[in-house]
Amino acid sequence: MKIRRRDFLKTTGAALLLGGARHARAAETPSLYDLERFGNARILHLTDVHSQLRPVYFREASVNIGIGEMLGRPPHLVGKAFLDRFGISADSAEAYAFTSLDFEKSAQRFGKLGGFAHLKTLIDRLRNDVGEGHSLLLDGGDLWQGTGLANSMLGADMVEAANLLGIEAMTGHWEFTYGEAALRANLERFKGEFLAQNVFLTEEAAFNDAKAFDPASGRVFKPATIKEIGGHRVAVIGQAFPYVPIAHPKRFTPNWTFGIRDEEMQKLVATLRDKDKVDCVLLLSHNGMDVDLKLASRINGIDVILGGHTHDAVPQPVAVKNAGGTTLVTSAGSNGKFLAVLDLDLAKGKVGGVRYRLLPVYSELLKPDAAMKALVEQLHASHSKSWSDTIATADRLLYRRGNFSGPMDQMICDALRRELDCEIALSPGFRWGTTSLAGQPITMEDVLSETAITYPETYAQIMTGSQIKDVLEDVCDNLFNPDPYYQQGGDMVRVGGLSYTCSPNESIGKRISDLKLDSGSPLQAGKSYKVAGWASVNEQKGAPVWDVVANYLRAAKLPAMRTSRVNLQGVDGNPGIAG
Repeated sequence: MKIRRRDFLKTTGAALLLGGARHARAAETPSLYDLERFGNARILHLTDVHSQLRPVYFREASVNIGIGEMLGRPPHLVGKAFLDRFGISADSAEAYAFTSLDFEKSAQRFGKLGGFAHLKTLIDRLRNDVGEGHSLLLDGGDLWQGTGLANSMLGADMVEAANLLGIEAMTGHWEFTYGEAALRANLERFKGEFLAQNVFLTEEAAFNDAKAFDPASGRVFKPATIKEIGGHRVAVIGQAFPYVPIAHPKRFTPNWTFGIRDEEMQKLVATLRDKDKVDCVLLLSHNGMDVDLKLASRINGIDVILGGHTHDAVPQPVAVKNAGGTTLVTSAGSNGKFLAVLDLDLAKGKVGGVRYRLLPVYSELLKPDAAMKALVEQLHASHSKSWSDTIATADRLLYRRGNFSGPMDQMICDALRRELDCEIALSPGFRWGTTSLAGQPITMEDVLSETAITYPETYAQIMTGSQIKDVLEDVCDNLFNPDPYYQQGGDMVRVGGLSYTCSPNESIGKRISDLKLDSGSPLQAGKSYKVAGWASVNEQKGAPVWDVVANYLRAAKLPAMRTSRVNLQGVDGNPGIAG
């Protein structure tokens, strides 16, 4: 697809970075990527790429509800409320990148975003602009998972791409679901550093002398690194996803414990400040933005939190006061759509000034780097034939992201119900997974981009109506608990064959009501129902979900889907709901 380039010039003032005489006039226009120099250190931040080596369509959420203290605060703003808060013009390239407004029309105008070959061009340009020794490239985790290719190679493809991109430090989340052996094998090949201050050995593992970065403390990985940037000492602390053994099967990390670990974090910051005499402390976090905002209010001495996990693309940092001063909290989106640029004016023992920009990576504006393009093509070559055949055609926009449902997840639920002959289906509210436009062919590679995990087995089981309600209440509490430290990220479990009412402002046990089957009959607490699902933390024996979905699509040719109905109560006027 070729975009209408004048749209970029009109709405962003961006010059094309493709070079050549036919773009000479555009090159005279100030470019979106020509950043004014500021300070003496440039930090570049990616997060939640989910192995998307190629440019993607990705529709941002139209429902991202904040409750309690988070009502009306970033990241819980969508649509027009988001544009108004950040001063972004409607019907612009930025509105397309950051919101779901007019997504299909804007996708035709502005094209796909991201792609490692395009990121490589942009990153090299931004690093060259400040000169050698003045920049640092960081990744916030969820780099190795999210595609069929990454899943089949246990993330090894992404290690190779990360090395060529020049990532110097990262932390993790889905990386842990490949298991310790694969994780350590990848880290042996990774040229950067893997940082995680909050991962420790279990007592039993420590007793048995399990491998650890620091056996004395039990820390499994290096907690922080100090980089010399622009003549100043910058500390980077890694914070892995705190709830790995809860959100994923514990069998992948049996010897390790996680957690937020505020106390250990504060001690580490104090050591870096007082003993190591660093001039700046950055936290490379995979907590999720709500958790980071609370953490910033409790921990003193962190200058900037570079956040990820919840896939929130927030154009401006949020300043949080704490006993030691102010910490800036950022969140840099997902899928390679954005590159965060943090320019710092560093002085002895302090940050004198900050300039932050979250740049959409418009693939049509960036000439792909030749070496990265060749690597991506090489990595995909072995699977290109088996995964590229069309198995269906999207007859509507298929997307996942949103608090309660999306057409992509509804399709998965329909597939589970039909293929496993179940009345009800439950599907996890993952936030990764790309978007397909109406009329776009759906290939096996597309299906894998929605389902590729290391525990994909499907299952059918008998559950009572009471048990089904309990599952919905539990996941809903994870999403809407007023204390961010009890939130694990992700969205509401998707349901097929059911409708229900949700009251996000209520307490656990009182948020879910009025459950009904598609027939209109109430879900009865004591009655048993056959329920299909996948991605269970308990081992299952069924077919992988991608085969179930693919079989369904081949047979059904994407039949009309019945949208899961969720009636929301108590959130009228909430700016986390668009329309």
